[in-house]
Amino acid sequence: MKITKFLICCLEVLLIVVLLVLGYKQFRSFGKKESFIKEEKKESELSLVMVGDALIHGSLYRDAQIGDDDYNFSYLFEYITPLIKQHDLAFYNQETIIGGSELGYSSYPRFNTPHQFGDAMVNLGFNLIALANNHSLDKGEKGIENSIKYWQQHDVLIAGTYLSLEERNMQPIKIKNNISYTLLAYTTYTNGLKAPKGKEYLVNVFNYDLVKKDIMRVRDQVDLLIVSMHWGNEYVNVPNKEQKEIAKFLAELGVDIVIGHHPHVIQPIEYIDGTLILYSLGNFVSAQKGVDRLIGMICSLIITKKHENNHITINFSDLTVKFIYTYYQNFKNFKIIPYHMVTPKILTNFEQIFEKYSKIVTSLEESVVIIK
Repeated sequence: MKITKFLICCLEVLLIVVLLVLGYKQFRSFGKKESFIKEEKKESELSLVMVGDALIHGSLYRDAQIGDDDYNFSYLFEYITPLIKQHDLAFYNQETIIGGSELGYSSYPRFNTPHQFGDAMVNLGFNLIALANNHSLDKGEKGIENSIKYWQQHDVLIAGTYLSLEERNMQPIKIKNNISYTLLAYTTYTNGLKAPKGKEYLVNVFNYDLVKKDIMRVRDQVDLLIVSMHWGNEYVNVPNKEQKEIAKFLAELGVDIVIGHHPHVIQPIEYIDGTLILYSLGNFVSAQKGVDRLIGMICSLIITKKHENNHITINFSDLTVKFIYTYYQNFKNFKIIPYHMVTPKILTNFEQIFEKYSKIVTSLEESVVIIK
């Protein structure tokens, strides 16, 4: 009788152990399943802001001079700092070579800009910088060498000029908020200047075959592919035939965002098969004359990466545009002013001007939101 009770007790204990083991395995399995589901449906976000050309004329750097070789450009950005710093990624085109004092600072037609301007832009939050434009060769090979060595001292992603063919073909990839990205940059102009024979890698001059190879090399390695294009006709608010052809070509290759500059005035925004095309953001800062060349765009958006069923998609949302105005008096006291701060004392007929450029920006894509 005691033996029977003992056996029953043992069986009960064994049953409890088995149930506990099965329950634990089911719990672990349930945990793994939930984890897998969460992983597949995981979303990541990046905020991106983009501006156009930084065209640093002599009057601009002389206005910022505080010593023999000392410059402070921070005053330029007093009113727009919050519009840039809040974003994860920030893009602009450095139109003028930052080649150092040894090359002599200079203005149009062949520019060279103090290092302190680059410092100010980095401090402002810019970390995606295009260097391929019609002024890339203004100071020759030495200018590009000095420029790249300067930018390599900062935690930024530069594109468009290089010190070797190997460097050109090894496109750096960065990751932010679980989203991998890179920047390619090209120009269709070099103002008639040419790189030395055998050193064509110094600046990326647009070529359909070259660009296709570059994109094919990196397209599958990144979630987000951005291409900077220096193209179009100066001072024209409508993209030309070449711009449209290149935009279509880049869209067909799966580029996510094409950021355009060079016209120095604002041009429209358009989607082509899901590729966002910004034909021209206008000037970010310059000392040019004329309202059209002093108004630029700050364009921002949210990039969302979705990973579901082993498939990654990239989507854009909250695409907005804010206008800026570069104010100066007698080529002094420069200041970039967000348009909501512009008054008739600063810019006559500012409301009509706002309406004019709003129509230009949305002429190809009505969904773009313009914020005053």
